[in-house]
Amino acid sequence: MAYLYRRFKALSDMNIKLLGLTCIFTIIVSCKKIEEQVVTDTIVTESTSKEFSEGELSKLDYLDFGLDEKTERAIENWQEYGQLQDVVTRVKKGDLSFFFNNEEAIKTLLTDLKRNIPAPVNTPSTLARIQVLETKIYKLESLSNLSTTTKDALKSSIKEFLVGVSNLNFQMNKKLEKEYQNIKKPE
Repeated sequence: MAYLYRRFKALSDMNIKLLGLTCIFTIIVSCKKIEEQVVTDTIVTESTSKEFSEGELSKLDYLDFGLDEKTERAIENWQEYGQLQDVVTRVKKGDLSFFFNNEEAIKTLLTDLKRNIPAPVNTPSTLARIQVLETKIYKLESLSNLSTTTKDALKSSIKEFLVGVSNLNFQMNKKLEKEYQNIKKPE
């Protein structure tokens, strides 16, 4: 009986030691996982930060067409285009506040932009460019409001928006340039 008691006590001591080692091992592994999670969370936070500097956005590679003098004179009273240019200026500075929870203002701007096109530039080509720009604006608006959007995806959407505005400018310039050409057809 004494032999069995000593044997049971020895097994109990071993179980307690084994249990203690298991607890210590579990704590060490858990701490390591917590540290890995903190590092991962930091990396994810850094890659999803949606703030841009003006310098970052000025490095975007696209053709930025401005307006010719003739085009500027033709659209000088087009208030909605002026509002669009204000948005473009802010976006180029890294300010995307116009796109945050501002669906009604965006919808109004786009509707009025299409409705109030000055006659000299009111062509199907210009309307098509405005339609494309509308798509890019809505895409930028949705991406800027998502918390899961990466900085690269947002930067790409900003570039698409700026290219859309540039293409609209190019189309209006082209329309007025063609109009001012005085080409005589042979008789």
